[in-house]
Amino acid sequence: MIKIDNHLGSIELTSGYLSALIGHAATSCFGVVRMNPTGAAQGVRSTIFKSNSIDSGVKVTAEKGDNCLEIDLHITVLYGINVAAITDSIMNKVKYVVESETGLTVKKVNVFVDGMENN
Repeated sequence: MIKIDNHLGSIELTSGYLSALIGHAATSCFGVVRMNPTGAAQGVRSTIFKSNSIDSGVKVTAEKGDNCLEIDLHITVLYGINVAAITDSIMNKVKYVVESETGLTVKKVNVFVDGMENN
């Protein structure tokens, strides 16, 4: 949970909201096939429920008292598409969406391409 204090009070954003927002932004980019689970908890959840949820492959970290986020994304891309172009597009879109929707600053977006698929 991320807490933002201002002169009117405080705003709390859950990690589920941020992960879903980031997942939607990343998967809407051309060439992204799906998000891949990262970590044991996401891996177990995707194995048990036999599906990839939108927040799979998203890890958000924020330092306490700081309104800056670092985002890690694990994705599978479409075969034959320029990987550098896809990752640049994802980084820019995720940063824009998060900053415009939440007012938080995105310090860094790391995109890890875990695989390629034909469709």
